[in-house]
Amino acid sequence: MLKNVAAVLLDGVHPFELGVVCEVFGIDRSDDGLPGYDFAVVSAEGPDLSTHCGFTVSTPYGLERLEEADLIAVPAGETYAEREYPQELLAALRRAVDRGARVLSVCSGVFVLAAAGLLDERRCAVHWHHAEQLSRRYPRLTVEPDVLYVDEDPVITSAGTAAGIDACLHLVRKEQGPEVANKIARRMVVPPHRDGGQAQFIERPLPKAPCDTVGEVLAWMEAHLDQEVTVEQLAARAHMAPRTFARRFQQETGTTPYRWLLRQRVLLAQELLEGTDETMDAIAWRTGFGTAAALRHQFVRALGTTPNAYRRAFRGPEAA
Repeated sequence: MLKNVAAVLLDGVHPFELGVVCEVFGIDRSDDGLPGYDFAVVSAEGPDLSTHCGFTVSTPYGLERLEEADLIAVPAGETYAEREYPQELLAALRRAVDRGARVLSVCSGVFVLAAAGLLDERRCAVHWHHAEQLSRRYPRLTVEPDVLYVDEDPVITSAGTAAGIDACLHLVRKEQGPEVANKIARRMVVPPHRDGGQAQFIERPLPKAPCDTVGEVLAWMEAHLDQEVTVEQLAARAHMAPRTFARRFQQETGTTPYRWLLRQRVLLAQELLEGTDETMDAIAWRTGFGTAAALRHQFVRALGTTPNAYRRAFRGPEAA
């Protein structure tokens, strides 16, 4: 049962991501017939913690409070992606999962769960800005870089800011039913349900890992997204045999040439939909999809929404 919830903080916590957890689990809505939670904000580094906005957060609760929690939430924080974490915190998170509790991260809080080993051989979500760094630092996990949240029970991870609301409401819905989740969402004035597989809106281009041998080919591919190319042609540009090139490409980018090219074409389409009035046929031609129908098909597969709907989301109904 989901009754006892703790949000655990490190120095530099982001107030918004902490507020997400507090808003869902820390407000008494029993007068509305909703279940209440025994909620606490816990510090992993002393009673007073700084935020990245310049003010401090005080709490009387230390790590011992985690031992009774059904859910431990880890909000995002400044430098969470680079720093080391208290071993006592990592051990407490592992004990919680071992005894049947759940853990949930918002944005860069996922780095704490990864450091505790709770994401080994699991899929996870994170803000797209941190996806490459998370994969590089913790190679035993699988990052889903463009989804809102991933439920790998008992570990739930979410992308940036508002995706944390989606993940929290998903857990409420899972444990206490859609009526409870919908009522909480109505009080918060947010959508009652966004599927975890819905895509994040991602700025182009995504950061690239250093590529020792295929970097020049990547640059050429990105500059010629409108052209059809084969692995054999790309391998010739890299002065490699096709099988060697495909293997090196996978090692250095984490994906295949086809998937990398498809992703870059979708990202360019997003950029054109956001910032231009070009027709769907023109965008399809510039991005290498050829036809508006092919563009729509691949766009829906990648992002879970149509090009027209995406353009409306960024530029208003009159832009579609």
